[in-house]
Amino acid sequence: MTKIIIKTTLVIFTIIISSFSLISCEDVIDVDLNTTAPKLVIDASIKWQKGTIGNEQTIKLSTTTGYFENIIPVVSGAIVFITDSNSIQYDFNEDIGTGNYICTNFNPVLNETYVLTVIHDGQTYLATENLIPSPTIDSVNQNDEGGFTGEDIEVKFFFQDNGLLDNFYLIQFNTSFLSLPEYDVVDDEFFQGNQMFGLYSNEDLKEADELTFTLHGISERYYNYMNVLLGVAGNNGGSPFQTPPATVRGNIINQTNFNNYALGYFRLSEIDTMTYTVQ
Repeated sequence: MTKIIIKTTLVIFTIIISSFSLISCEDVIDVDLNTTAPKLVIDASIKWQKGTIGNEQTIKLSTTTGYFENIIPVVSGAIVFITDSNSIQYDFNEDIGTGNYICTNFNPVLNETYVLTVIHDGQTYLATENLIPSPTIDSVNQNDEGGFTGEDIEVKFFFQDNGLLDNFYLIQFNTSFLSLPEYDVVDDEFFQGNQMFGLYSNEDLKEADELTFTLHGISERYYNYMNVLLGVAGNNGGSPFQTPPATVRGNIINQTNFNNYALGYFRLSEIDTMTYTVQ
């Protein structure tokens, strides 16, 4: 009996000592991250919602900053405009101090070619893209026995692909319980001319939650660009310090100094949206 008491006491004593050791090891570690010169970031996503005029559009300019910084620096004083194939120019004027450049007379035309020009800090940036049409979202279906466990809620929305063209789509999911949207890209390689769908599932999805689906028509080049970005975002192993193997560059080219490239992409999409309340 004595041996058992001694052994038990030793185990308890060891646990107590280990607990104090864990508490005493909570030291602050300063991580020295490499920094580079800030780069211009051009968020030029022109979106034409079906059934609207589409005349008001916004382009956002900012710069890259340090990983631990809480504020994203905005870019003021730039010249921003878009030109169509008829040489009609649409000026984007800054809401002073915000980095948001707004146009109120933009004229969206499906399949039209547009050229973006941004002039900032003595550098001129150009990008060319077409306005890509989008199908209409036809219907929504809910499955309460989805996921690996058969207990998750899955929601699908359906749309009809145009069989005469090779089509590419950006799918955006906004939920009432997440602050940021989620994205996916799909093409019609195996669904040419057939009905296609977007699928959303989340273990936190529950009755009365709201889901907003947005279907964007996009170009093949933008599809490839987003495929790479989403692949990097989804495969960093949870490490906040892991970086992509190479910078993902878009279609915006610096005409003044090719090597001083901007980040971001100029794209134009017709979009359709539908909001669904989980049953």
